[in-house]
Amino acid sequence: MKKWKYLTMTAALGASLMLGACGSDEAETDTQDDASTGSETSDTTESGTAQLTGTVVGDGSSTVAPITEGLVEEYAGVQPDVKVSAGVSGTGGGFEKFIAGETDFSNASRPIKEEEAAELEKAGIDYTEFLLAYDGLTVVINPENDWATELTVDQLKQLWIEDGTTKKWSDIDPSWPAEEVVFYSPGTDSGTYDYFDEVILDGSDLVKAATLSEDDNVLVQGVAGDKNAIGFFGYAYYLENQDKLVSASIDGVSPTNETIESGEYSPLSRPLFVYAKNSALQENEAFYDFMKFSLENAAEMAEAVGYVKLPDEKYEEGLSALEGLK
Repeated sequence: MKKWKYLTMTAALGASLMLGACGSDEAETDTQDDASTGSETSDTTESGTAQLTGTVVGDGSSTVAPITEGLVEEYAGVQPDVKVSAGVSGTGGGFEKFIAGETDFSNASRPIKEEEAAELEKAGIDYTEFLLAYDGLTVVINPENDWATELTVDQLKQLWIEDGTTKKWSDIDPSWPAEEVVFYSPGTDSGTYDYFDEVILDGSDLVKAATLSEDDNVLVQGVAGDKNAIGFFGYAYYLENQDKLVSASIDGVSPTNETIESGEYSPLSRPLFVYAKNSALQENEAFYDFMKFSLENAAEMAEAVGYVKLPDEKYEEGLSALEGLK
């Protein structure tokens, strides 16, 4: 498998895919221009691999998108007559399309919500949850900020929860500058926002002064351009921009592959998911084949684009669950 670099992928996909913190609802990447709905086996290659034709449609989290887009590109080399599209409407937006029956799979940077599961049940859509990788939601500051490099969860709450005041760094620690904090956050349709809401905001309102964007590039540029700025997004986006940003440690632990995988980087470590429609797996051979390919190659792709792979047994569990749905 090609060792994808996130920058290369972003440049290649930039015209069709904006990788926000669960961003644009129009972007998609196709493995070819034209394909029929469903799938059917055509010829076999010299190696004996059955060649398929068909269409696979997904949407959802742009945090998960770097993994999926890399897999789509690799899969095109194996099954060039299968069209796989992966939109990026955000975790919540992806689930809306999944519930509406518009997609075969939905990428998510948080577990499905009870109300979303209830809507799927109401719609008669059975699904299976598959783990793809781990991520560490990363809190970033400007390189000129030399005072907030080590934060606690309590300080994050003080910073990010709306309390009706104009917040200054000195409000958090009197030894810090009496300068107004500038906030950058993923949009509210983002699974990254949802996760931050769950583990940091505890359901309280996000600070109203925050600039919200579904495009992580906006967040990166905002924090990189203001020494008083702070933001958060997925670990892969930080790695790609660590020449412009600094990650703050949380309760004494910095985000790394090791601390994210072990769970030591708590509470901001999180799993990344793909939810698959069971009936589509059973009726669309191309979709089943793409999911099998994804689970077999997700570990290497996750590492290649800056996320953290699961233990091997987790991928094996996913493949076993997939096989049981055939």
